[in-house]
Amino acid sequence: MLLIKKCQLQSFSFEIGLLKQGKQLPQKNKLLQLTPFVDSNDIVRVGGRLGNSNYNFDKKHPIILDSKHHFTKLLMINEHIRLFHAGQQLLLASVRDKYWPIGGRCLARQVVRQCIVCVRLRANTMQPIMGHLPEARTNAYFPFYSCGVDFAGPFMISNRKGRGNRITKCYLCLFVCLSTKAIHLELVSELSTQAFILCLRRFISRRGKCHEIFCDNGRNFVGANNELGRLLRSSRQTVSDYATSEGIRFVFSPAYSPHFGGIFEAGIKSAKFHLKRVAGNAALTFEELATLFTQIEAILNSRPLTPLSSNCTDPSPLTPGHFLIGRPLTSIPTKPITATRPNRYELIEKIRQHFWERWRREYISELQQRTKWRTGQQGLACGDVVLLKEENLPPLQWRMGRVCRLYPGADGVSRVADITTSRGTMRRAINKLCLLPTSESKDDHEAERAVSSISSTF
Repeated sequence: MLLIKKCQLQSFSFEIGLLKQGKQLPQKNKLLQLTPFVDSNDIVRVGGRLGNSNYNFDKKHPIILDSKHHFTKLLMINEHIRLFHAGQQLLLASVRDKYWPIGGRCLARQVVRQCIVCVRLRANTMQPIMGHLPEARTNAYFPFYSCGVDFAGPFMISNRKGRGNRITKCYLCLFVCLSTKAIHLELVSELSTQAFILCLRRFISRRGKCHEIFCDNGRNFVGANNELGRLLRSSRQTVSDYATSEGIRFVFSPAYSPHFGGIFEAGIKSAKFHLKRVAGNAALTFEELATLFTQIEAILNSRPLTPLSSNCTDPSPLTPGHFLIGRPLTSIPTKPITATRPNRYELIEKIRQHFWERWRREYISELQQRTKWRTGQQGLACGDVVLLKEENLPPLQWRMGRVCRLYPGADGVSRVADITTSRGTMRRAINKLCLLPTSESKDDHEAERAVSSISSTF
């Protein structure tokens, strides 16, 4: 009760003086609607309208407190723990049985949001604003000059037709051009480095040498990168058939961050959309499944890059097939031009430039909008305590760590961070981190100093 008196003197000294003198509070005073009075112990209580009820004295006339005072926050935290981490509605209702905090709803919300146990169980991860597109998505390159790669599966495959066949697993390897969204599908027997290098050889033999490959941290991708680097260091003549003199550059996204490769994740989704509806759970042979993959590839490369126009006089929509063979792969070819031209090379070059001009004018403008992650959130800082989200573990078993380094992008927004945990330092994307509210605000520090000054006087 002594602490309550001192807290009320700090928060409502003007109102207490008027009430003791029997004067009316000003019209705009925040305590006026509660009809406050001073009891025999010099404590300000709510007058209210429950005087004729059968409730006890504390319920009818609760003690008035300021929610901005640190003592009120301590009472709210204690009640929150006593009620087994109740929500803000139950917490506020329980506190109001004896106390009436001014602005108590905001304080109850703040206590619940800053409770470490409640934050861990809510498991709300951070989400930075959507970043700028990489250079390979917005510049005009040859098809598959910069591409992304990803695997899907497994799919069941039969070694032969008829009785006595043996069912094994196979996988789908997808290559997608970052500038034209053209797709190349390959059938792979296993998820190994050697199988991926053979798949990469087949892809380069048909689509040309690529400059850089964007991928996730799959072990087969990392192994292929290490193998290519080892071969390039030992003997350039060995890999000159399928790599440039500088070699193929692998760009790895952070661990557990599929949104860093959204374009090839979307390609996997589209390929599986057609595959599941056509093949279902059937165990096809190698030739049947390889043929199905190429047919799906032709369908995906015939999709329009831009929204269709309702005007019938507009040209056919631009597709990835225009950059590969000059037309959609599912369309009927036109008759060859037999008339003589002054310069056939100039005609072909004009057609090719026309496709790229439409690509710049129609497709690039569609990439301006942010379809999601439109606003930024509270940024991380070095030293913040975070939780590392694990998909196969409950929130209370997520590892706790401290941010030791941030990696800001070209726009100044950090989307990757190094986290120091009990198992060492690891790199994670920001959207896989859950910030713990360990740092207190400036007002809380000032309130703590005020409480310490009160306790020192007694």
